[in-house]
Amino acid sequence: MLRRNIRLRREYLYRKSLEGKERLLYEKKRKIKEALQEGKPIPTELRNEEAALRAEIDLEDENTAVPKTHIDDEYANATERDPKILLTTSRNPSAPLTQFVKELKIVFPNAQRMNRGGQVISEIIETCRAHDFTDVVLVHEHRGVPDGLIISHLPFGPTAYFGLLNVVTRHDIKDKKAMGTMPEAYPHLILNNFKTKLGERTVNILKHLFPMPKPDTKRIITFANQSDYISFRHHIYEKSGGPKSIELKEIGPRFELRLYQVKLGTVDQSEAQIEWVIRPYMNTSKKQKFLGD
Repeated sequence: MLRRNIRLRREYLYRKSLEGKERLLYEKKRKIKEALQEGKPIPTELRNEEAALRAEIDLEDENTAVPKTHIDDEYANATERDPKILLTTSRNPSAPLTQFVKELKIVFPNAQRMNRGGQVISEIIETCRAHDFTDVVLVHEHRGVPDGLIISHLPFGPTAYFGLLNVVTRHDIKDKKAMGTMPEAYPHLILNNFKTKLGERTVNILKHLFPMPKPDTKRIITFANQSDYISFRHHIYEKSGGPKSIELKEIGPRFELRLYQVKLGTVDQSEAQIEWVIRPYMNTSKKQKFLGD
C-alpha cells in the first residue's frame, strides 16, 4: 500500500511538472491560430516551428485544445462517488470543541468523527487513504474556543487552512424548540461572491465536501464571502403559505472562516509547495480583496 501511494504521488508530481511546458506550447499554438484567423503574418519567433504546430492544431478537439492543470487532476474523480470525510480535533479537546465537532458531523453528510487520542497526523492520513476517505477535516482550539479549521483533500491535496471566528453552536442556543432538529438530507449550497481565481479555488475545495442533493431537499448551506471573511449559515425552508410563501429557519451552527493558506499537498507533508499564503503586509491593503468583491 505504501509503495502504491509513493508511486501515485510521483506520477502526480510528474504530471504537475509538465504543466509549464504544456502551457508554453498552448501559448505558441494560440498565437498561430490568432494570426491565421486575422490574416496576419506568423510571428517571426514561431516560423521555424509553424509546420509542426499547425499539424498539432489540426488534430486537436475541444477536449484537448486547452491543457489541463493539477487542479483538474486533484478533483478529477470527485463526481464519481460521494465524499467520505473524517472529522477529528487537536489532542485533548475541550468540551466546547467536542460539541462543535459533533455538530459538524451532521453538517457534512457522510462524515465520521474520530477521537484523536495519541495518533499523529501522518498515521491518520495513511489510514484514511487506505479506507478511501476523500477529505480530512481537523478542528483546532485556543483555550476552549474553536479557532482553526484545516481541510485536506485526499489522496494528493490540496490543503486549505482557515481561521475560525465567532463560533455559535446549537448547544449555545437555549431555545431548542424554536430551533428544531437538524436534518441529515444532502443540502443545497449557496456560494456567494467568490469571483477571483483564489475565490474559485476556495469554492472548489468547499463544494466537494458535499454530495449532490435531491432537487426537493429543504436544507440549505450558505458560504457568503464579504471582505475575505466567509460566513457559514445553515437553514431549512418551509412553504407554509403556499408555493410563493417561503419561511427560512436558521438551525445552526454558525461561524466565520478566514482563509490564510493553501498548500498543494496533504496536511502531513511539510515539504508541500505553498500555492497561496496571506502575508503580514496584506492586512494593511484595505482595498484589496483576495476572494471576491
